[in-house]
Amino acid sequence: MMKFWSNITKSLTPYVPGEQLNETDIVKLNTNENPFPPSPKVLESIQDAIGSQLKKYPDPESTKLKDAIGDFYKIESENVFVGNGSDEVLAHVFMAFFKDKKLYFPNITYSFYPVYCGLYEIDYQPISLNYKFQMETEDYLGLDGNIIFPNPNAPTGIEVELSTIEEILIKNPDNLVVVDEAYVDFGGKSAVELIGKYKNLLIVQTFSKSRSLAGMRVGFAIGDTELIEGLVRVKDSFNSYPLDRLAQAAGEAAIKDREYFEYTCSEIIKNREWTVAELEKRGIEVLPSTANFIFAKVENAENIYAELKSRKVLVRYFKKPLINSYLRISIGTKEEMEKLIKNIDQIMGV
Repeated sequence: MMKFWSNITKSLTPYVPGEQLNETDIVKLNTNENPFPPSPKVLESIQDAIGSQLKKYPDPESTKLKDAIGDFYKIESENVFVGNGSDEVLAHVFMAFFKDKKLYFPNITYSFYPVYCGLYEIDYQPISLNYKFQMETEDYLGLDGNIIFPNPNAPTGIEVELSTIEEILIKNPDNLVVVDEAYVDFGGKSAVELIGKYKNLLIVQTFSKSRSLAGMRVGFAIGDTELIEGLVRVKDSFNSYPLDRLAQAAGEAAIKDREYFEYTCSEIIKNREWTVAELEKRGIEVLPSTANFIFAKVENAENIYAELKSRKVLVRYFKKPLINSYLRISIGTKEEMEKLIKNIDQIMGV
């Protein structure tokens, strides 16, 4: 243990991301990346942004990007906050709003939430999902603290209906409700339409999944102007320039290319439904998903994960109670999903 570490540093259990192997022949279905390249307009915008202007600081407010996000969602840009990936946006959310109250989130959820609670010394209480891995609405009504949950959930992929979110907002008027919509574009319904109606709602999204920009780190939040102001105060006390010029240009181009966005999302949805059908033919239970991944229950899940890895097919296995019999499988191209099914058949002797 380093003698210079603070007590908080010593107590941390850091987030563990999915494996990133430097091999070109890997079928990589473990980190929910988009199998399609970014919009061609993104590449053009990055090329245009490369030049003498890189010697100057980027726009600290990411004005053009915020305007483009506002146009896409038909909201004012003053209701938009942007950051270096949704993880940084979430980190600022935890610091800006969650320090002074207990925080509630599902017991099976994005594993960065308890990490942030440890980093910022936030008191939190997990709420158990039901036997179908669903949130029970009654458990989130009239709480004595703030609430955060992904929709659809990670790692299960299960969606919370908009009516449920609205009921939670109504029954928690003095608590902030943060909906983490990293995967909402693959068949879910965003809660953005509720923003003007509820001041206690904050939505967090990312360009990493549905817009194929995981390598650029662009995330954003949408909420009431007072919430956005709080996030800006934290940002400007940490890093006034979270998005570089290339990331801002790429994000703006990506969100403006609606046609490409809708095409790639629809292809991923088709590949997801095909994969689910193939797995169910083999007697494998798959939870209902509106994300770009599925959660499949398989016998000897850890062994299947290891065997797939040895065959250069990467999926995600969580060695945790309640979910240690499941594999999380990102949705890739049709060819990649066919390779997955072929290898599963070989491993299971089908």
